[in-house]
Amino acid sequence: MSGPISYTTLEDTELVARAREGDSRAFDELVIRHSRKLHATLYQMTDNYDDAYDIAQEAFSKAYRALRYFNGQSAFYTWLHSIAVNHARNFLKKRNRRMTYSLDDDEYGDHTEKDMNMADETDGADPERRTHLNELQLKINEALKKLSTKHREVVVLHDVKGLNHTEISALLGISEGTLRSRLHYAHKELQGLLAEYLS
Repeated sequence: MSGPISYTTLEDTELVARAREGDSRAFDELVIRHSRKLHATLYQMTDNYDDAYDIAQEAFSKAYRALRYFNGQSAFYTWLHSIAVNHARNFLKKRNRRMTYSLDDDEYGDHTEKDMNMADETDGADPERRTHLNELQLKINEALKKLSTKHREVVVLHDVKGLNHTEISALLGISEGTLRSRLHYAHKELQGLLAEYLS
């Protein structure tokens, strides 16, 4: 007689198969397993914890409803990530229509905790060095907010999340040539915005 199922030891493919059969605990495990990484990506795209959380929940909900369409040709997380990125892109388009960017706008929330992370990783550095790192992190955050949605998303996916060109092209539904072009112009714009800190 077999014992209780240990969901944490199952591969994503097995969890998906069980979730398709109505096993809600299997899908719960998928949510637990991939939430942190998905939230991190969405936060980098939206620059707002609450928005990232809401978009992630929408993505998980849509993924659950659409499980029967998942063909397994890609990893489950790749498929989920694509759903989430599309939600984020639509959200950002709507937000950009409602507001004009302002570095002091409360829409972006308090960056103190995130901005201190760079300094936390350099505890051995002298105070002047740590102050410079804090300022650089703030400038990077501000520069990212000034990019267009299509440029910000490729920078986040490529430079922050470390996805390769093939993965990003598949997620965004664009050719690799278009991706390279967007990255080129996004990097060029960031270099201009951060010129005084990169010199």
